[in-house]
Amino acid sequence: MQTIIIASDFSPEARNATDYMLPLARLRNYRVVLFSLKNISVHALNARLPVLSYDSMMHIEKQKLIQEAEQLQLKSDVEVIPYFTSGIFLDELQHCIDEYQAILVVMGMAGKSVDQDLLGNTTTAAINKLTIPILAVPLNAKYEGIKKILYACDMDRGILKKPLEQVRLMASQINAEVEVFHVHKQVDRIVHEKLAELEKLKNDFSKLQISYKDVISSEVVASIKQEIQTTKADLLIMVPSRHGFWSSLVHRSKTRMMAYGSHIPLLSIPVG
Repeated sequence: MQTIIIASDFSPEARNATDYMLPLARLRNYRVVLFSLKNISVHALNARLPVLSYDSMMHIEKQKLIQEAEQLQLKSDVEVIPYFTSGIFLDELQHCIDEYQAILVVMGMAGKSVDQDLLGNTTTAAINKLTIPILAVPLNAKYEGIKKILYACDMDRGILKKPLEQVRLMASQINAEVEVFHVHKQVDRIVHEKLAELEKLKNDFSKLQISYKDVISSEVVASIKQEIQTTKADLLIMVPSRHGFWSSLVHRSKTRMMAYGSHIPLLSIPVG
């Protein structure tokens, strides 16, 4: 049985991400690890709490997580394992990934605010540093099946076969249609070469509904948002990179633009 991790801090975003993922976990027969990290505040530590008080506070938080996992398991008919820890978030999350050999991490996506990035600071950091697919679920997303996948592809880096194969496998498992979408600033020889490369790869996708679309625009984020609306996509997939148009998406101002009005989850697939 394959395992996925849902990272939760019991916020509305985290609870919604959990509610979104559980029906899919049941459909795919996944085991869920409910990951929660708790650190005692600096103010509490500065107060030099007795060891007993510190342990009591951590015990209460752990019991809260255990009860949450039990309730979710009863409600969803999915195996839910509580994982409680403290420390540095990304380090502890990586330990959990390694321990359970997880194939996916699910996190809530923060809404638009004056000081948050597209996915919230924690989720953004996870996408940048972890080498595992991460599903970021916005607060207003509700799971109603995945029928249309929009794969926003950076053609300047070439057709990355491994992520495309993961997209193909996922789409075939849930019987979804895929559109490979690329935004570039001008038509050039390189783009045409990549289109020819994609045509060759389509032979490997003969049993899958896949289409390709590229547009000329200097507004990458706006173009992706428009394509999401046009295609009525249920899921956006991207491959993070330090170069190309992904790097523009993690720029603070542009990510706020994309976050605003977003209704669908974003699946980040690492190259490695």
